[in-house]
Amino acid sequence: MTQQVAVIGAGLMGSGIAQVSAVAGLPVVLQDITEVALQRGKDGIEKSLTKLAQKGKLAEADVQAALGRITTSTELGAVADADLVVEAVFESLDVKQGLFQTLDGLCKDGAVLASNTSAIPISQLAAVTGRPESVVGTHFFSPVPLMALCELVRGYKTSDETLARARAFAEQVGKTCIVVNRDVAGFVTTRLLAALSNEAVRLVETGVASAEDIDTACKLGFGHAMGPLATLDLTGIDIMRNASANIYNDTKDTKFAPPELLSRMVVAGDLGRKTGQGFYSY
Repeated sequence: MTQQVAVIGAGLMGSGIAQVSAVAGLPVVLQDITEVALQRGKDGIEKSLTKLAQKGKLAEADVQAALGRITTSTELGAVADADLVVEAVFESLDVKQGLFQTLDGLCKDGAVLASNTSAIPISQLAAVTGRPESVVGTHFFSPVPLMALCELVRGYKTSDETLARARAFAEQVGKTCIVVNRDVAGFVTTRLLAALSNEAVRLVETGVASAEDIDTACKLGFGHAMGPLATLDLTGIDIMRNASANIYNDTKDTKFAPPELLSRMVVAGDLGRKTGQGFYSY
């Protein structure tokens, strides 16, 4: 059983992972490079927990107990004693490889080094460490406190023990797991979403149909809880564009090439819900 968790990156995903870990009774170190980022993350966690309490899903005492289990630090060394480290930093191979290389020399023997990447092959992250058997993908979904799925991803050398410990952690924080046995770029969920959402964006881009009608078609015709374009807004236009680009760079399969409209929206700052404008206004 995981005793202490460290989460690197206090953004939406990282703070969400820290939150569910703390609610599950685990002591958590939340690390980021600035106090501003950490404060924003802590404020988001407290706001989320308060909403859960107001809806009767969490007792007020449990809110305070969970907040009390989270410590923060701008020093990467604060994660050194964790049993499981989850990185949730920018979706860039260079950034993540640099971080894993540092963690390899920093973290204690036996620690599980996990990545929340949605598209980058785990083997590429493990390759820069001296402990590839201890590296695994733990792909959570946004918003983490509400989404029930965790995609566990094996790298080429990920050990059975590491996978089992990652599963135990994910299940302890309330998630249902699927296992990706070959860490192809995009894994299972992001490949499916990228293919569907890119085609949906192209239909909007070429004037075939509106975003509203495409989402309605997917909800009523296919039984989707949310249409692909509304999902992009929720996930973040920039996040999905980068993930799709990573898959395309690895596969050269044109269905994963980010549509021009998606790239233009990123340049314009229309990133979805987090900026108030994406395919819809918020």
